[in-house]
Amino acid sequence: MGGIEQARKTAEALEHSTGFGNQHSSEAVPGALPQGRNSPQRAPLGLYAEQLSGSAFTEPRAHNRRSWLYRIRPSAAHPPFARIGNGAIRTAPFTESVPDPNRLRWDPLPEPAPGTDFLAGLWTLGGNGDATQRTGMAVHLYHADASMTDRVFSDSDGELLIVPERGGLLLRTELGLLRAEPGHIALIPRGVRFRVELLDATARGYVCENYGQPFALPDLGPIGANGLANARDFLAPVAAYEDDDRPVEVVNKFCGNLWSATYDHSPLDVVAWHGNHTPYVYDLHRFNVIGSISYDHPDPSIFTVLTSPSDTPGLAGVDFVVFAPRWLVGEDTFRPPYFHRNVMSEYMGLIEGAYDAKTAGKGGFVPGGGSLHNMMSAHGPDRETFDRASEAELRPQKIDDGLAFMFETRWPVTATGQAATAGHLQRGYDDVWQGLSRNFRP
Repeated sequence: MGGIEQARKTAEALEHSTGFGNQHSSEAVPGALPQGRNSPQRAPLGLYAEQLSGSAFTEPRAHNRRSWLYRIRPSAAHPPFARIGNGAIRTAPFTESVPDPNRLRWDPLPEPAPGTDFLAGLWTLGGNGDATQRTGMAVHLYHADASMTDRVFSDSDGELLIVPERGGLLLRTELGLLRAEPGHIALIPRGVRFRVELLDATARGYVCENYGQPFALPDLGPIGANGLANARDFLAPVAAYEDDDRPVEVVNKFCGNLWSATYDHSPLDVVAWHGNHTPYVYDLHRFNVIGSISYDHPDPSIFTVLTSPSDTPGLAGVDFVVFAPRWLVGEDTFRPPYFHRNVMSEYMGLIEGAYDAKTAGKGGFVPGGGSLHNMMSAHGPDRETFDRASEAELRPQKIDDGLAFMFETRWPVTATGQAATAGHLQRGYDDVWQGLSRNFRP
């Protein structure tokens, strides 16, 4: 427990910089950050200046992502990388199975084997697109009972949106430290190296790997200047470096495969930095829910936290949507989500409690589990929920006993072979809609 206790003590003392997309700046040692230029002839304190670009140099200023890092050793000083096994990680294009129009639902991952850290505990459910073309996304789950020690990870294929469901995480990144508890999300940009330490005995959750355009806050349109996720509630790290001359395994995910090199030092050695290509954490309970105060259930897009835009306005490569605590007051309205078929494909997970359109409990929709409704598959409230909501007294109702989310994507999600045959795949998911009998009386 010593490692967990130390990690918790560290996490509780963290400081942050605030604001999504800000030009942050931070230095762990006074004078480490150059003033007036990015790459002076000699960087301060004998450091090396290095730019980390998350976008092309010539992308529009509003979309450009880059940070300048001032580190003890340049990233270029490393030995060759060699292929290692991919474990249960899979990457688009997913060709081992075919897209399935059926509705699918899984129980949580089983408990991890002893000694499983975050990287070893990643398990790919499915996805779409092509990582080498920087399009599409993947859905992963993770389970772990050990911290990452003497190794760090980076993903060249995409950014990672981590959604803890059980157990807190201490994320040690090149740009500093972040704490992510259940009910938070953590965003690790493409190429940023990090290590995951556990704050509890076990950890479990979800990961969206976004191959496409970086996540951004959605436009608010007629909502106006305020609402949904507020930029100031996103927390960025402050500089915190490791000056450690010991062997460290650096694992890089590149075009779908894992590659490893053993450095003679920790690469988390950035003493100062500035820029906007940075990790964040965000507390989902701070989401400012917008909803109907007259009638009808709004489309779930009103609950979008982050979006990865595509070449078609309004059509996301992937949206991250949260169903946070909220009041329901609609008059003459069926209040749970309505029955629908959608051009988008939806993977839904549950962080805590229950979801208002699905029955919880054994064999139902439970925290750590997830459902996949591919494009144009008919879905909506199960029979028990429909019956209850159709007869409910329509007084103001507070939904505050659950926290669910959705990865919504423009393309069908192809399940991996391991997901399509998993022991925790729920057989008979279709049965939840049985008993929705004919009520038509002409």
